Amino acid sequence: MTLVDSRAALTVGPLRTVPNYITAIRTIAAVTLGVVALVAGSVALLAVAYGIYWLGDVLDGWAARRLGQETRAGAVLDIVSDRACTAVLCVGLVSLVPDVAAVALVFLLSFLVLDTMLSLAFLCWPVISPNYFHLVDRRVWALNWSPLAKAANTAGVVGAIAFGQYRLALGVAVAVVAVKLWSAAAMVRLLERDGRP
Repeated sequence: MTLVDSRAALTVGPLRTVPNYITAIRTIAAVTLGVVALVAGSVALLAVAYGIYWLGDVLDGWAARRLGQETRAGAVLDIVSDRACTAVLCVGLVSLVPDVAAVALVFLLSFLVLDTMLSLAFLCWPVISPNYFHLVDRRVWALNWSPLAKAANTAGVVGAIAFGQYRLALGVAVAVVAVKLWSAAAMVRLLERDGRP
């Protein structure tokens, strides 16, 4: 197993980077607009808030790679900010579209607990972020942080909800939970294998 340079990967910052500013701005904007949408009872504003969150999430990652500003602190900030946005926007969605409550419950528990623990586990190895977890284990990376996995984990649920297919959305959310549980068990084995219990 070849990992990235340990010294570079274990460096926390710097904190004042363009991607971190983008993460902070998109989080403040998406959460604020999500709360406004909830108070106003506006699904349209909630959709705009989701758009800001997703566009900002793509933009901060692109900027980090393009500008050579990927840091462990930035990766953690991104992970925490994703959870803040998702929690607020999902609560808004349930409030405005109560039929999605079961899907939201399964998705939120998976994303806020299982996926958070999996995503932060990269800190146990000398890699900069979960995007580089393929250097530790390709299968776990492919199922969780590859571009396809990132899109499928959320887009499958959101897409099914957008088309009013709530049972399909629930099925996708349950499948994501199964993948996350398998990945968590694999992560425990990796920690034991590498002496990082």
